[in-house]
Amino acid sequence: MEARTQRPIYPSDLTDAEWQWIRDVIPPETGGGRHRDTDMRQVVNGILYLLRSGCSWRMLPKDFPPYTTVYQYYSRWRKDGTVIRLHDALRRQVRVESGRDPEPSAGVIDSQSVKTTEVGGDCGYDAGKKIKGRKRHLLVDTMGLVLMVVVHVANIQDRDGARLLLAKAKGLFPRLQRIWADGGYAGKLIGWVQETCGWVLEIIKRSDVVKGFKLLPRRWVVERTFGWLGRNRRLSKDYERLPESSEAMVYWAMTRLMVRRLTRQQCRACALPANS
Repeated sequence: MEARTQRPIYPSDLTDAEWQWIRDVIPPETGGGRHRDTDMRQVVNGILYLLRSGCSWRMLPKDFPPYTTVYQYYSRWRKDGTVIRLHDALRRQVRVESGRDPEPSAGVIDSQSVKTTEVGGDCGYDAGKKIKGRKRHLLVDTMGLVLMVVVHVANIQDRDGARLLLAKAKGLFPRLQRIWADGGYAGKLIGWVQETCGWVLEIIKRSDVVKGFKLLPRRWVVERTFGWLGRNRRLSKDYERLPESSEAMVYWAMTRLMVRRLTRQQCRACALPANS
């Protein structure tokens, strides 16, 4: 077990068991130059602290490595694909631990409009939601785990945003056959998805007869995922200058959720009697 520096323990910190799921995916130090002396576990804890608390990079507590160092690793892992590789590896493991195939055969798509801040970057106005900012477009599996996220300006219609998302996901999920969506994705998009991606896009519409709230089949799964993301204050708005950084924050949020779930499953398995 690795020795830990003496500092306060934050709720967002990784436990020893949780760190074991992440450590092997972190890229090793490159050859040449001075050796790495930064604790990678504390870098990840710094990212998770910022994500959960919603603070700015400059306001990271001094207990973590310097904020410039934490941000450099965050940016580097976003650009070299480390955060996506880590996220996808954990998603497959969560599915396996739940008795499912590592790759999904069905998914759900939806978007969420969020306000941006004064940091700048691309933004637009969503006339339907009356929000100036960006949209997070998610494709999730039937467990609510994120398969793909694309962040774009809010004035792009859902059908056009779905094309950006699904074109990016094309070819990455060999078992995927069917995707559920709400009425906002109806129309020519159905044929485009079939012709371009080879998937069936099924629209689940709300009945005009039903009044008030009604839990719709399949669609609630992605809404729950948005709820999971909402546990992180950094995602209460879009604080990032780059949409790619916004996407990385979503992947980190799901990474934190999945590594905690895997550790709990592991603990429950260890607690079972030997003859169970």
